[in-house]
Order: sequence, then structure tokens, then C-alpha cells
Amino acid sequence: MSRRKRMLENLDQDIRDHIEAETQDNIARGMPPEEARYAALRKFGNVTRVKEETRETWSLVWLEQLLQDIRFGLRMLGKKPGFTAVAVLTLALGIGANTAIFSLIDAVMLRSLPVENPSQLVLLKWGARNAPNIQGYMSAGDCPTDMRRGARNPSGCSFSEPMFREIAQANVFSGTAAFANAGRLNLTGNGPAAVIGGQLVSGDFFRTMGLKAAVGRLLDPADDTPSAAPVTVLNCGYWQSAFGGSRDVIGRTIELNSIPFTIIGVAESRFTGITPGSDYDVWLPLSDGQRIGTSGLMRWNDRQADVAFWWLTIIGRLKPETQLAETQAVVSGIFRNEMLHGSVPLFHGGGMAGPPASRPGPLAGDAAVRREMAMGNMPAPMPLTPGMGPIEAPKKAPKGAAPQAAGNKPTATSAPPGAAPVGSPTTLSTAADNPELTLVPAQSGLTGDRTRYSDPLYVLMLSVGIILLIACANVAGLMLARAATRQKEMAVRLALGARRTRIVRQLLTESVMLSVAGGALGILFAYWGAHAIISFVSSNQTRPLGFVTGIDLRVLGFTVAISLITGIFFGLAPAFRSARVDLTPTLKDGEGGSASWGHGGKWFSMSNALVVAQVALAIVVLVGAGLLVRSLANLRSVDVGFDSHNVLIFGIDPTLTGYKGPQVDSFYRDLQGRLSETPGVRSASYSMMPLLSGGLMITMFHWPDTPQDQESEADMLGVGPNFFDTLHIPFLAGRGFNASDFEISASNDAPTPTSAATPVIVNQAFVEKYLGKENPLGKRFGESAGDARGPASPGYEIVGVVRDAKYNDLRREIHAMMYIPQSAGAASFELRTAADPRAILPAIREVVAQVNANLPLFDVKTESEQIDLLLFQERLVARLSSFFGLLALVLACIGLYGLLSYEVSRRTREIGIRLALGAQAGDVLRLVVKQGIVLALVGAAAGIGVALGVTRYLTSMLYDIHANDPLTIIAVAVLLTLVALAACYIPARRAMRVDPMVALRYE
Repeated sequence: MSRRKRMLENLDQDIRDHIEAETQDNIARGMPPEEARYAALRKFGNVTRVKEETRETWSLVWLEQLLQDIRFGLRMLGKKPGFTAVAVLTLALGIGANTAIFSLIDAVMLRSLPVENPSQLVLLKWGARNAPNIQGYMSAGDCPTDMRRGARNPSGCSFSEPMFREIAQANVFSGTAAFANAGRLNLTGNGPAAVIGGQLVSGDFFRTMGLKAAVGRLLDPADDTPSAAPVTVLNCGYWQSAFGGSRDVIGRTIELNSIPFTIIGVAESRFTGITPGSDYDVWLPLSDGQRIGTSGLMRWNDRQADVAFWWLTIIGRLKPETQLAETQAVVSGIFRNEMLHGSVPLFHGGGMAGPPASRPGPLAGDAAVRREMAMGNMPAPMPLTPGMGPIEAPKKAPKGAAPQAAGNKPTATSAPPGAAPVGSPTTLSTAADNPELTLVPAQSGLTGDRTRYSDPLYVLMLSVGIILLIACANVAGLMLARAATRQKEMAVRLALGARRTRIVRQLLTESVMLSVAGGALGILFAYWGAHAIISFVSSNQTRPLGFVTGIDLRVLGFTVAISLITGIFFGLAPAFRSARVDLTPTLKDGEGGSASWGHGGKWFSMSNALVVAQVALAIVVLVGAGLLVRSLANLRSVDVGFDSHNVLIFGIDPTLTGYKGPQVDSFYRDLQGRLSETPGVRSASYSMMPLLSGGLMITMFHWPDTPQDQESEADMLGVGPNFFDTLHIPFLAGRGFNASDFEISASNDAPTPTSAATPVIVNQAFVEKYLGKENPLGKRFGESAGDARGPASPGYEIVGVVRDAKYNDLRREIHAMMYIPQSAGAASFELRTAADPRAILPAIREVVAQVNANLPLFDVKTESEQIDLLLFQERLVARLSSFFGLLALVLACIGLYGLLSYEVSRRTREIGIRLALGAQAGDVLRLVVKQGIVLALVGAAAGIGVALGVTRYLTSMLYDIHANDPLTIIAVAVLLTLVALAACYIPARRAMRVDPMVALRYE
């Protein structure tokens, strides 16, 4: 600073010397001394301006001026604490809402995979013109998969284990890893029995990911061999919650599905799974899959050597010295060669075929029940991938473990009809099938749960973006009103030689200071808001949320950027307006005069335009929120076809502890009887999966008197005794299932079925679709003769008709449905209680423990909670959009209030004159309210026009309501008009109380 001061002193001395020399020259020419000095000053020009121009040539002048602007801005903002507080709070709400939603988008959509150098990892994906000739296909929802029936150009990311081994041995990657969902695991040996989630991984998995152990060691290739002892690695979070973070856990033995496993290590804390949103409790070697996969969709069936069973997702790490295209060419060549020339060709012209396993019961034979398709949250070890479409599965597959509500989601597919008989020769594929393999970055290729949350997050991001625009317009209006009170200050500064660009920069600095303060406060709002959203999401999950949320550098960078952009955006109009002030009339005008400033006298002023924009944007947000809220209300009012009140549901899977075949059925009968006798339980039953749980089974069969190659379909659900009485689904005809029906169904599921048809109960939609006015009782369908694939099937016989009920989802229309006797596999129990279902839960656990203490309950909830979980996305979006809609409404009305308050203060003298000339208070009230209401109506009209174009993008999220619903639009417009009227009344009331004598004294 001393150097700076000396430079300024030297500059002052130079200017004085120059002026003194010019003065002496003028005196020498004969001028009087006073006139000579005046002439010298006139010739030199504005001394202050010369000093400023000289200082601008020095280094870091911009920094000096910036510091000056900041100091001056702080003083000016400090003089108006009310204005500053309102502006900062408004911006904090807008910036905080954007930061909160962006932090979630960052966690779900943008954050890197929790591994070393994720950019080097690639995902292997296959595609073809026709589906592969395979026996089974499993996907854990790691990537988008299209294996729907009749799909054109199917694709996926699951491969057989032999294919993985061949690619790994080719050494085209620096590391090659494969993984698959291990499904639901029954854990014993660490306190009470519990159900946990696990993942099967190859021995090189952790090395390929570049991960380290927090405690102990991780899996290596030696652990992934059939002869190796069963070992497991724990998730760090699970280790801390289940084992208290004890390091003594290394070497301990736990039992998973009754198989002893030794704990060898704990993965580092950042890793919960490679797929976004995954959160596995344990990792097991691939070779141990045959030890734990004994039932359900995860039953092993010697898949480790089966080229026709695709179940592994493959990840490769690129070698530093190779290019992606070069590696892809090699890997694609291996894949194509195996597909077209391998020992068992996997592609053959027209879709999934290949040598299927023998199918017992109704699945056998050409005209038998041909196929069952699983959709949604099936009773797989984990739920199915939403949106995949129908997935073909063998009949026994759905009788595995029951679903969970979150996590990675396996789907299973069996060979469809038309497959070659077992042992028949296969033919090579033609090149027309064009099987190919591509390498995609793992960061974008592994989607996981991203697809579940992406649409709601983008809708919410659009909403908060509009909120920020409203906040900017609001503060810009406040800045314009404040600039009007500073017009004489600006005129004086311009008259004294200040450049207009310098004034604009000063005002923009003040704007940015406001936005930075709003951004700092907005981070606190964002933290609170994101925490509230995460808490709501977590409360609607049965497993921990697999995304790491929080404020990181990317979120902070977003906040800083949006704060700076916001400050410049709302500060431009006031700054340029202030710089264009007309000096002469402004300097002549007195304080509190009635003369309008700039173009303020015109109706369509900048301030009015900002208010109209705020109202229009608020209308858009409110209409969207209204549509989403009404959709949620429509879904809640849907007639589900059964009584969902006072119903407790829970899952249980005796196959995980070794129960098989008839033992499972005996266990269910015994447990049902015990539960029915429990105090507080009115009725008990069980089913393959609960209604409205998201799971869906579709069975294919041949209907009599239709062409043999024509397939019919119906929804299907296995149910236990007393199911319809428990859920209050009334019978319209016939009877319920008896003990004989369950025996026949179990026998028909055996390798050698009986000659008796499997009894089924159908719904009204089934009767209307297939029988019309024909008597449904005793109707048989689905019979078939035996062939090379299996023995003859007796088909089904209708023994009862029940009322229509919703199956898997509230949005889906009711389809033709058949209920069959449930046998084997996992099941969900439904208990009708006399009071609060949760109150009897301890008694239920005690009853189950009496039967088998090693069988844990899972997915315990009431039917009402189950419906709430089903509506989770709708509830989340409706709540947040409602909050943002109300926030938009409040901000828009604050903007309207601020404008009218400014207008009242600006026109105080005019109002006083009107009152002095005889105007009534009511006239003044109408004058002010009219201006506000007109602005609100114009904004509402503009907003409705924009909403009509924008809301159509919400169509997929709406239910039983049109995107341009007139009732919603009218209701929103009326609401906004009423609130705007209230906002107008306060400044109008103040205008009514203007004292004419006080107002006229301003002259």
C-alpha cells in the first residue's frame, strides 16, 4: 500500500506541475494570473477523470475497482436491510431448491462409479436381429435389456459363464470380471435369522475394480474354484451394522442358505456395488452359486457349463496401450464366432429356441400351457427390472423366493415353445441374425436404479428451474424499484464524469453480492431439502438407498455457477436502466415527485413485464403440481377389488433352510393353522406374492376351439386356502379350493402329472373374455397330448368365479386372471386382523419361531403400506411439486406486492391530489387493485398458454386425467387470482390512508 500511495502522490504532483507550467506560460503571454490558471485547467481537462484513466493503465486496477465496488455495495445494501433480507431470502429459496435437486441428480445420474479409474471400465453388451436360442436368461437390472416376446433387435448384457471364461482367457483386457445377483440369502450364525442380499462375483472382480479391503482381504481367483472352501466378503456398512465393526469378524463362520461360509474380509466403505443404486450385503465367489442356488429362480441347474444359460454381466478394464475399437473388434470376433460356429449354435432365425429342459405338468406338450411370463417385482430373490416387458419363465420359477422392494432385480427366462426336442440336432445360424458385441463405458452402460429415479428428478429439476426464474424476476423487480429511488444519485455521478460502464459494473457487483449471499444461504436450504427427500425415499425402501448423496465439489461448483449467473441475470435490467438515466429532468425533479422515471409511466413497463412473467411461470408450476396431485388422488381412489384395511403381509421361504416339495406345502398348512388361531387374527392365508406388490405372472395356454398355433393368455397367481375370504374377494359362482384341489395341483407339478385337471378360480374379466354367457363352472382348457418334451397335460378346470381385483399395479387395467392352488417355493402370508396389524407382529414372529426358529420374516408390512410403496414415485413427485408450486405462488405474489408498494410510494403525490380533489378511498382502492389484478390476469393467461404446451410431457406420469385438464387449470387460475387479490389489498389499503396535506407538501 505504501508503494501504491507513493504512486498516487507522484501522479498528483505531476498533474500539479503540469498545470503550474501551463499557468506560467499563460502569464508569460500576458494573461492575468487567475485567468491564466483557469485557462490551464480548462486545457488540461477533468483532473479526476485523468487520474482514473491513468490508474487504469496500472496493473491490478480492476482488482482495486472491484474492492471499491464491493465496499460501496456493502454500504448501500447495509442502508436497506429490509430490501437486502428479502432479496437474499428469495434468491436462497430459488438457489437452494435447485441445489437440492441437483445434488440428487448428481448422486443418481452423474457421480462416478465407486471404483478406481472408472473411465477405463467397459460393459459388454450384445445385440442381434433375432433373439438367441437359449434355455434361460437372467438379468439383475444392471443395464437396459430387451428380451420381450417378439422383440425386434433384442439386446442385453447377460452372457453364459463359458463365454465369460473364454473372453477372460483371451487376455484382451487388463482385467475381466463377471457378476450376477445371488438372490435372497437366509443368514444364520449371527444372532436371529435374517434375510440379506448378496452378489456372486468372479475371482478377479475386486482386482479389476481396483478396490482394497478395509479389513482382511478380498476375493481372488483361488477362491473362485469348485474345490475352494466357501468364503465371503462383507459390505462395510453391513459389517458395521450387523457385526458392530469388529475386526474379530475375520475368520468367523456364518451360514447362508444353510451352507457355512467363512468371512475373509470387508470391502472399502465407498463400494456397495458396481451398478448404480445397488447395495449388497455380501459378495460370494461365482463357484459358490451352486451351493446356495437350490430353489426358485436362482436354482443352479449346472449353469456354470451351460452355453445356453445367460446370467452373467461382464466388465472389462481396458489396457493402457490399446484402443477401444481395437479391443472391441477382438471381443466381438470371439462372440460372433461362438454364436455362429460354436458347439451349440445360439442363433437360429426366429427367436428364442434351443434345447429346453423337460417341463412337467401343464407346460408340456404343443398345446399345453405354453409359457409363463414374469413381469415387475416377481417372487425372485430380488425384484424384477421395471419396464423390461414380459419375461418368459418356466412354471416352477415363480415359486422361488419372494420379492423385495428395492435393489438389483433378477429376471429369468426359459426357452419358449417351438424349441427343438431334447437331443434333437441343432442347425447353424445364418449371418442374417448378425450377432454382435459392443463395448460401452461402464459409467453410462450400467444404469441400475437410475432409470427408476431419472424421470421424477428431471421433472423436479424443471420445476425448480422455473422457481429460480421467478426468484430472479422477483429480485429484478425489487432492484428496479430500488434503482428508481437512486436515479438522482446516478445522475449526479454521471454529471461528475463517471462512465456508464462503470455504473453498470458497480450495480452488477451489488447484484452478484446479493446472489452470492443467497447462494451461501441456499446451500443450507439445499442440505435440509436433500436430507428431507432422502429421508422420505429411504422410508419407502426395504433396503438402504444405494446412492451416496451429499454436498460435494460438483454440487458446490453448481451452486457457485448458478449464483453468479443469477446475479448477472437479474441485475442486467436495473443496471442498464440506471445507466440510461436522463440527466436534466432527473436533476430538476424533487424527491417524492410524481413524475415517472424513464418509461415507468407506460403500462407495459419492465416492472410490469417482470410481474407478468412471474405469474405466468407460477401458473405453469401450479398446473403441473395440480395434475400430479390429482393423479395421486385418482390412484388412491381406485377400487382395488378387495379390502386392504387391517391386512398384514409378510414373506417367508422355507426352501432357504432345506424344505423341499411336500415338506414346503406341509409347512404352509401348519403355519396357516397356527396363525389363524393367534389372538387378534380373524383369518390367514398365503399366496405366491401379495396383490399390488408390483409382481405379475402371465400364463399362456390353448383355448378350446381355437387354432392349435394360437395362444391365449391370462394373469395367474398361486393362492392358499381361505385366500379369498381373508382378502374379502367375494365369490360370484362356484366354490373355493379344498384339500383335494391342492393335492391335484401338487401332483400335476410333478414330473408325471395326473389325469385330473388342475382346478382354477377365474375372475369376471376371464369369463367375459373367453366364455361370454357360457356357464364357466366345469369348463376345461389347456389340455395337450404328450410329446418329446414331456408327458400329456390335463390342463385346467374352472371351479369358481370371483370378483375382479387389481393384481400387480393400480395403473394397469384388470385382465383375465386365473388363481391356482399354491404349492412349493416361497410365499407371502396375508393375515386379516381385528385391529392394528402392527400390534400383533410380535405374536406372529413367536408363532413362526415355534415352527422353525431359523426362518426369518421379510417384507413385513400392512397392505395399506404396500399400496403406499407402490405409489412411492407418485407420492414423492406430488409432494415436491406441490411444495414448489406453493413456493412459486408465494414468490409471484411477493413480486406483485413489491411492485404495487413501489407504485403507491412513487405516486403518493398523485394519490394525494386525487383525494384533495374529491376522490373517495374506494376509488383509490380500485385504482391500485385494478393494476395488480390486470397484471395477474395477463400473467395467468400467458401461463395457461405455456402450461398447455408443457404439461403434455407429464402424460406418462398422469392417471385418469388429461394433461390439459380444464378443471385443474381453472382451479389454479382462480387460486392465483385470489392470492393476488390479497397481495394487492395491502398496498391498496396503504394508498387509501394517504393524507393529502402530507402528500402535497412534497412540492
